Amino acid sequence: MRSLIRQLYNGNLHPDKEVKPNDPQYVQLSQKTVETVATWRVKLSEEEFKQLEALLDLYAQTHEMELASVFKYGFRLGAGIMVEVLIGEEELASKLSTFPDNNP
Repeated sequence: MRSLIRQLYNGNLHPDKEVKPNDPQYVQLSQKTVETVATWRVKLSEEEFKQLEALLDLYAQTHEMELASVFKYGFRLGAGIMVEVLIGEEELASKLSTFPDNNP
């Protein structure tokens, strides 16, 4: 296995694509979502279903942005905790975890 630093440098780290919830309900909810969308495909006209798909796409885009922000926050918090542990400076983790998220 290659080092994490090399994987990061080569652009091979994609946690958004590799991490899947291990909660047993995840599979059930995913299947129910697929089934529900299939049901709506039959119930709605083609134009109405396209509008529903557009809405679901918008939701997916906002959800991806939320996940990215949560990932950044968690990463900063974890790094801050490690720095606090290593150098013994208290409250550093909370300062780092509240750093503004201005960059996409």
